[in-house]
Amino acid sequence: MRIKKGVVTSAKMTNTVAVIVHTSVMHPVYKKRFRRSKKFLADTNGHDVYEGDTVVIVECRPISKNKHFKVMEIAIHAPRVDDVVEEDTVEKAIHREKHAPVVEKKKMKDTKEKKGEKETKETEKEKDLPDSSPEK
Repeated sequence: MRIKKGVVTSAKMTNTVAVIVHTSVMHPVYKKRFRRSKKFLADTNGHDVYEGDTVVIVECRPISKNKHFKVMEIAIHAPRVDDVVEEDTVEKAIHREKHAPVVEKKKMKDTKEKKGEKETKETEKEKDLPDSSPEK
């Protein structure tokens, strides 16, 4: 009986999960170790399994054409997020009350005064300059 440990990659099928198992293999010529992966289909066997969970699978009789393993135990649970809470926060973010940014009146007055000063300086410069239009 073969026992393997892997990570659940897909839990979309009913009572079936896809588990990827990584093994280290030595190259026969170069003697370098590299990782080889294989995906197995496994029966959930009544366990509540989700994507990202690390599970231990055990070989059993053929359950279907490609399914020859059962989930024995869940070694590590992946962190789960409650979908209902997440949807509520998304709804609140979408339909939140929108407020215009508060601008201080003092700053607005200062900028208006500065603009007024620039305009008066420009008009004074224009008055000081002689007419450059050609005289006939």
